Amino acid sequence: MNYPFWNIPDLGSGWVIGIIAIFHVVISQFAVGGGLYLPVAERKALRMADPGLRAAWLRQIAAHSKFFLILTGVFGTVSGVGIWFAIGLTHPEATSTLIHNFVFGWAMEWVFFLLELTTVGVYYYTWGRIDEKLHLKVGWCYAAFSAATLIIINGILAFMLTPGSTWLAVAGTGQEASKFWNAFFNPTYWPSLLMRAGVCTSLAATWALITSSRIDAEKQPALKASMVRWSVKWLVPSFVATPFLLVWYLVMVPSTQRALLTLGIDTINAGTFSTVTRMALVIIITSATIIGVAYFLAYRNPVDFNTSHALAILLLAYIATGAGEYSREMLRKPYVIGNWMYSNGVRVPYVQRINSEGYLVRSNWVWQKASAPSTAYSRGEAIFRGECGSCHTLDGYRPLRQLLDGRDRANIRNFVVMLHDYKEDSPYRKFMPPMAGTQHDIDDLADYLNAQVNPPAPAGQKPVLTAQK
Repeated sequence: MNYPFWNIPDLGSGWVIGIIAIFHVVISQFAVGGGLYLPVAERKALRMADPGLRAAWLRQIAAHSKFFLILTGVFGTVSGVGIWFAIGLTHPEATSTLIHNFVFGWAMEWVFFLLELTTVGVYYYTWGRIDEKLHLKVGWCYAAFSAATLIIINGILAFMLTPGSTWLAVAGTGQEASKFWNAFFNPTYWPSLLMRAGVCTSLAATWALITSSRIDAEKQPALKASMVRWSVKWLVPSFVATPFLLVWYLVMVPSTQRALLTLGIDTINAGTFSTVTRMALVIIITSATIIGVAYFLAYRNPVDFNTSHALAILLLAYIATGAGEYSREMLRKPYVIGNWMYSNGVRVPYVQRINSEGYLVRSNWVWQKASAPSTAYSRGEAIFRGECGSCHTLDGYRPLRQLLDGRDRANIRNFVVMLHDYKEDSPYRKFMPPMAGTQHDIDDLADYLNAQVNPPAPAGQKPVLTAQK
């Protein structure tokens, strides 16, 4: 362990990232889709022949831009900082790799982000204060800046799944930056970008339906009907294109990662669903429900469409987006950066060295003998935290006590040995990284896990005897 371990009991540090990320992704992708929605809607309003409806549309778009500014500029920004905080503590090794390899990419993203925040503020506060054509140009500038942030972030996120053979060939040599563009435009870059763009337009519609649903239908029935119906149409491109983009995306995913999905699909009749398969089914079901609710409750009955209906669509959008992000994370297993770094932060080329030298030899964050005598239990705990703690807890999320319940010390050691040997036919190979370390490390980890699963009886307490029939 090159960094201290961030322990989140029961929930696990990975879910801290997940909770913040799901909240952030829905807002940040709305910032992109909604950034396009605003100037397109304004342009449509400016071209209307009916002056009354034109003025009503512009007032509604201005109100929507205030909601947009607060949601994306405040909550989106704060949650984005929260993600950096969480990933830096949970996956410091992976975060370090992303920063060092994409330092100029991050710099570009922050420049566009600052321009994005500036222009959205100017856009909202200049309604009715500057020429209409100039105001519209400000809206187009915001749309371009927000799209640029997506274009950059997508390259870095896609890199984590498919860094590409060109970058992997120089990884660890100090020459990674020379392959910046190869890593950025990696195999899944384009399908991932287009799928995210589709999600952005869908979320633009979802949030627009929230504000449109609040229009007083008794006072402004024509405005509400036109705004609701027009917003629903923003859902169409994503739902038409996504199935084809998803096939393209999966074709570009390495076959070892794609197997996580096909495992569940191939064995549905046997009742075996992989986590990725479950998430894929959730996405399909929620997406179909969204389009059904939007069509029957919004498009066909726009005047009766209310905030409760809109919030139901938003909830479904959160579920679908969360399932999609979770699937993307799961597809990377057993890596956090494909074929370069395992999900516990161990670099793939370093496994053999660790097996020879020991896991704790180069670690600065373990107990020192001078201050606290090292024991098998303490060494095992340090190994557990470093190699297992990023994905497992003892009693909460993915609980190891439950997984190992009923096993004695010998059985637990056999399990650890199986993870260490990492044979091709191991059922855990597709999901879990190898247990890296010496035979001494194996024994220390087995001792620690055994102490958790089969704790010794308190001193002075006699074991309970049961009658044998």
